[in-house]
Amino acid sequence: MARQVQSEARVPALSVAVHRADRPLWTFQVGAGVDAGSQLRMGSITKTFTAVLVMQCRDEGLLDLDDQIARHLPVKAHGELTVGRMLSHLSGLQREPFGDVWDTMQAPDVEGLLARLDRAEQVLRPGLRFHYSNLAIALLGHLVGRLRGGTWAEVLQDRILDPFGLHDTAVTPERPITGYQVDAWSDYAHPEPPTDFGAVGPAAQLWSTAADLARWAAFLADPREMDPNGTVLSAATVEEMRVPQVVTEDVLWARGFGLGLVLHPRPGGERIVHVGHDGAMPGFLAGAYGRAGGSGTPRALGVASLGSSGTAGEICELPHELLEAVVEHDPADIAPWVPGPQAPPRYRAVLGRWWGEGFEYAFSWHDGMLHARSIDAPGKRPPAVFAPVDGEPDVFRTVSGREAGELLRLTRDADGIVVRMHWATYRFTRGQEAFDGHQF
Repeated sequence: MARQVQSEARVPALSVAVHRADRPLWTFQVGAGVDAGSQLRMGSITKTFTAVLVMQCRDEGLLDLDDQIARHLPVKAHGELTVGRMLSHLSGLQREPFGDVWDTMQAPDVEGLLARLDRAEQVLRPGLRFHYSNLAIALLGHLVGRLRGGTWAEVLQDRILDPFGLHDTAVTPERPITGYQVDAWSDYAHPEPPTDFGAVGPAAQLWSTAADLARWAAFLADPREMDPNGTVLSAATVEEMRVPQVVTEDVLWARGFGLGLVLHPRPGGERIVHVGHDGAMPGFLAGAYGRAGGSGTPRALGVASLGSSGTAGEICELPHELLEAVVEHDPADIAPWVPGPQAPPRYRAVLGRWWGEGFEYAFSWHDGMLHARSIDAPGKRPPAVFAPVDGEPDVFRTVSGREAGELLRLTRDADGIVVRMHWATYRFTRGQEAFDGHQF
């Protein structure tokens, strides 16, 4: 598949990698002068790193996603924009810094970026719709640097690259590959200059290898496997970043955006999403995505594809094709079922069938947790999962699935048997009942 893309899309050099927890790392390179250690530009995949830095600050109480940026960064304009909207490209801020950056190929430094921020336009009302903004992400990168007392690049090295072991990912590469603009009407490939994008760096500056980026994509899809101790970011926060905030095309509704992450839902009856980002810089295209959900998906499955052509869109499609191929041709080994402990005596009376809102549900106990699913729900749809509320033994909190966040309250008779439940305030009974209490 990689050879086909390199040949048919005319990519001077292509590097790809597949990471999965149950197999050795697979890497492959094709083209002139490229090997596994070659560094290529990742472009806007950089934004996923900046997004993680922002969420680290949120988790440590240094900022809130609803904070206006002026609270943390001295700006001459647009200080009312919130961190969360900027992170999800809902700020309405213009795409690039003021000036013709892509014409002159001269990016401002941080002082220049902030000094001319009042000349940048608010092109859409905040929150109206998705509007991609390198400027917004660049500002967030410098906001993080200011909160941490360093530059964005220094904080990135200290907070992500070093602890996660991404030793081949860098602002300034040691083993760079030349990027090219390939002529549409001949086989000539024109070398593009490796421009430093200065203050726009938090949005697009990084270089990396396919192996590093495949590991990073696996982290975005399966943080519990890749970072079990939450050294870089807690699994719950990474999962929060994957919650859709907006669709990116308001006609097709085929792709979404979370908190700094692109979300590609996959067709079929299962809840499967490819999470990551694409990248483009002069002479380069790249894509790095992990796969979350779905039967057959290996733990920590991530793919990266980096190419030294600025015109071959197939480079960005290849990660999705490789993810699908992995699951189709080499799915995760099926783990054998093994018996587990009984549900605690206090909750055994909850198990079985219940009726709510005229529909039947099955409550069961698996892996030490109470589960519920509609009898009519497709078998591959994830169940609702509950956790007991501390100090209230007959109250559960829905931690995932249907009605996430809502309470489940148990009501017992004089003998201590659960005879009624309320889930998100809706009454659940052993037999079918109408809302007025009529029993069928």
